[in-house]
Amino acid sequence: MRTITMKHLSLVAASGLLLALGGCDSNGANGQTDNDNGDTPQFTLNTLPAAVIGDVIQRSYDGINDDLLTAGLGADGLASGTAPGYANAYVPTVAELRRNAIYANYRALVPTGTGSGYGEFFGPTVGTDSTTGMIPGQEWLALTLDGNAPVSVMVQVPEHFNPEAACMVTAPSSGSRGIYGAIGTAGEWGLKRGCAVVYTDKGTGTGAHNLTANRGQSLEGLLVDADDPTVLFAADLSDAERAAYLNDYPNRLAFKHAHSGDNPESDWGKHVLDAVRFGFYVINEIQGEQNEEGQRGVSLVPDNTLVIASSVSNGGGASVLAAELDSEGLIDGVAVSEPNVNPALGETFSIQQGTADAITEHSRSLLDYTTALAVYQGCANRAPSIKDDAPLNAVFNDATINENTCAALEAKGLVSGATLDEQAEDALRILVEDFALAPEQNLVQPANYGINVPQSIAINYANSYGRFSVTDNLCGFSYSAVASNESTPLAEIAERALFATSNGIPPTGGVDVLYNDADQGVATQMRQATSPSSGLQDHALDGFLCLRALVTGIDPVTGTALTGEALEHSQRVQQGIEEIRASANLQGKPAVFVTPRNDQILPINHSSRPYYALNQLVEGEASQLRYYEVLNAQHLDLLNDFPGFNELYIPLHHYLFEALDLMYAHLTDGQALPPSQVVRTLPRGAGAPAISATNLPAIAASPDEADRITFSGTLLSIPD
Repeated sequence: MRTITMKHLSLVAASGLLLALGGCDSNGANGQTDNDNGDTPQFTLNTLPAAVIGDVIQRSYDGINDDLLTAGLGADGLASGTAPGYANAYVPTVAELRRNAIYANYRALVPTGTGSGYGEFFGPTVGTDSTTGMIPGQEWLALTLDGNAPVSVMVQVPEHFNPEAACMVTAPSSGSRGIYGAIGTAGEWGLKRGCAVVYTDKGTGTGAHNLTANRGQSLEGLLVDADDPTVLFAADLSDAERAAYLNDYPNRLAFKHAHSGDNPESDWGKHVLDAVRFGFYVINEIQGEQNEEGQRGVSLVPDNTLVIASSVSNGGGASVLAAELDSEGLIDGVAVSEPNVNPALGETFSIQQGTADAITEHSRSLLDYTTALAVYQGCANRAPSIKDDAPLNAVFNDATINENTCAALEAKGLVSGATLDEQAEDALRILVEDFALAPEQNLVQPANYGINVPQSIAINYANSYGRFSVTDNLCGFSYSAVASNESTPLAEIAERALFATSNGIPPTGGVDVLYNDADQGVATQMRQATSPSSGLQDHALDGFLCLRALVTGIDPVTGTALTGEALEHSQRVQQGIEEIRASANLQGKPAVFVTPRNDQILPINHSSRPYYALNQLVEGEASQLRYYEVLNAQHLDLLNDFPGFNELYIPLHHYLFEALDLMYAHLTDGQALPPSQVVRTLPRGAGAPAISATNLPAIAASPDEADRITFSGTLLSIPD
C-alpha cells in the first residue's frame, strides 16, 4: 500500500526540489523522466493534457470577498433561504452566475435547515477555525473534447494545499448538474482538507440549446451563440433542420445530457480521469519546479500525490467507473455515496435481507426500474398502506390524476382490482415484488414522483442511451417553457440564469416537459396531459408506456414484440444500456460505498448491493471494497428540510464525509477499513428535534456480527 510518507521519499531536502518517482503514459498526463544513466532526474516541462481544448481560465479568490467553497456567501449565506441577486438580471456577470450556481448546487444536495446537522456535523465551518467557512485559493476552468459535446473540467486548489503532502479529490457532478454540482459534497471535504479538488460535468451538465434564439451557455455561464467555441452544447442541426422543427414545435430547447448523441454515461470514467490529468497539470503550474526561463516542470505526479475518487449519486458512479478504467495508477482509493452503478449481468448470485426470500432478479438498469416507476408509481401513491404516511404525498401529487392513472392501468390489464384501493395496492406490489424495489423506499417514493424525478430521468436517459436527436421527440416528449399547460417562449431572465438554476434535466430552471401527443390536441405539460388511449389526465401514461417498451422490446400492454421503427429505437436504447454497465473490477483499489436503505432513486437491489456482490466474485480475496448500508436515510438529503422527512430520515451526507475520513486515514496511516456493515441510525422523531450524535452513530471499526454484511458462495446477506 502506498502512503503519503512513502510517496514523499523522493523529496531531496538539499535542493528543495520535488523529484518525481514515476511518470504517466502519453494519454495527456504529465510525468518526469530520467536521463540515460538513470542517476539524475531531468526537467520535464508541464504541458496541458491532450484532451483540453480552447483557453484555460484561471482566477484567484482571497477568501474574504470571494472564495472557492461559498463564492463569498460564507456558511450563513449558503444557509439563507434568499438566493444571491443580480445587479441586472438581463446582464448577469460571470461572478454573479458563479455565486448563484454555487448557492443552488450546494443547497440542492446538503440540508441546511434548523436542526439538520448543518453547522455541527457538516458545513463550511465544521472542522475548521473559520467563522465563515470561506476558503481562499485558485480556480482553473477548461473544456475537454472526446465526442460531440465538450466536457467542463475545473480544478480548485486551496491556499493551504501542501505539496509536501499533496492530495487530490475527484468531484464529478451529481445528477446531470453543471461544473459546481459537487461543490458541497466531495468539494467541501477536499477543500477543507487542503486537497486540490478536480470537478467535471462528465458530459452532462447544464448545457441548454435554445433552438429559437440559437444560443446556449458558455463555460462560465454566459449566453453565447450556438457556434461559439465556448458553448457547452449545441444540437447537431443545420439552420434548415432547426427551422423546420421549430415550425412544428415552437419554443423548444435541447439539453446536453439528453441530446448530445454521446451517451455520456458510457464515458463517465474517462471524463473523471481527464479531470484528474488536468488536476495534475494545474497543481504543477502552481507548485511545480521552475527552470531558468520560469517555466513550470512536473514535480507532482501520481506517485507522490494522494488521489481519492469521490462524489455522490451519478458523480459517485462516475468515480467508480474511473477506478475500474484507471490503468495509470492515477487513483489510490474510492469513497462514494449512493453511487449510480449498473452492474454487468452474467454472474449468478442472490441477495437476501434478513430472513426474507432471496432476490435473484437484481441488477436491473437505471432505465428499467425508472420507467417502471414512471408507469406505476402515480397509481401506487394512492395505496392505503402508504398514502397517508408518505411525507408530502398530498402536497406534491394530484390525487385525481393519480386515481386516473390507476383507472388507465386497470383498463389496460396492467394492475388488478375492482376498487381504487385494490388497484393502488397492486401497483405498489408490482414495484416491490416484480421489480425488487426495497419496501423501505415506499414512503419516500410518492414525493419523489411528485417532483417528477423518475419521469424526468426516464425521458432524459432514454434519449441519451439511444443517442436520439431533439427532433426525434422520443415517445412524444419535448422540452419547453410552459404557460397555461402549453408551450411558451422561455423568459429571457430565466434563460440567462440557467447556468445557475438548471440541474441539467427538465423540469428545471423554467424549462418543463411537454407531451406532444396529448389528447388535448396540443402539446401539453406532462403533468396535465391526457393520454389518447385512455382519454384521461393520467400524467402522460401513454408516453411512459412507450419508454417502458424501449427498455424491454415488448409492448407492455399487448405483450407483443416491437416491430419497425419502435424496434429500431428499442435496440438503440438497449445497446446504450449495455455500454454503461459496470464491471465491478476495481483492480484491488480500496473503496468505500455508503448507501441509504431507503434510496428512492437508485434502488439498492439494483445498484450498490449487486455491485458489491459482483465485486466479491470478480476480485475475490483481492477485493478491498467495503459496503456500508445506512438505515433511515434516503437519496435526496435536501428533502430532510421538509416536514415529515425531517422526522423520519437522517442526512446521508454525514456518512459521505465519514467515508472520506476513513479512506484518507487508510491511505495515509494504514488504518484498516471497517468491515461491511449496516449502520443503525436513529431518526429525529416527532417534532424533529435537532440532530445529535445519538442519531448518527459512527461506522463501527468492529461491528456486531448481527450488523455485518457478508458474501459467502453466491449469497449476499444483509441484516435487517
